[in-house]
Amino acid sequence: MARTLSIAVLSLFLMLLLLPENHATITEAPSPQPQAAPGNLPSYGAREGSLKPQECGPRCTGRCSKTQYKKPCMFFCQKCCAKCLCVPPGTYGNKQLCPCYNNWKTKRGGPKCP
Repeated sequence: MARTLSIAVLSLFLMLLLLPENHATITEAPSPQPQAAPGNLPSYGAREGSLKPQECGPRCTGRCSKTQYKKPCMFFCQKCCAKCLCVPPGTYGNKQLCPCYNNWKTKRGGPKCP
């Protein structure tokens, strides 16, 4: 009986020692996130709903400029832009900047937008 009591007291003591460390990590303020430099990624047109429908053509031309399959790329890019009103910057990737563009999938579950 005395042995289980001493184990319980020791466990409680260890938990109390560790508690301030865990509590300190919870109360710390989050570190500021670095902001993208103005020249790195253009923000206009890269956020959902930030383009006008007539601006989709030039954005898709830039997005599809390095692909071998320009015709299907332009078709789907313009279809996605018409729905989402945004086109991610660059010729590849950066889809996280436009969730609608990123999350629209084909029937098979693949990405619909280039």
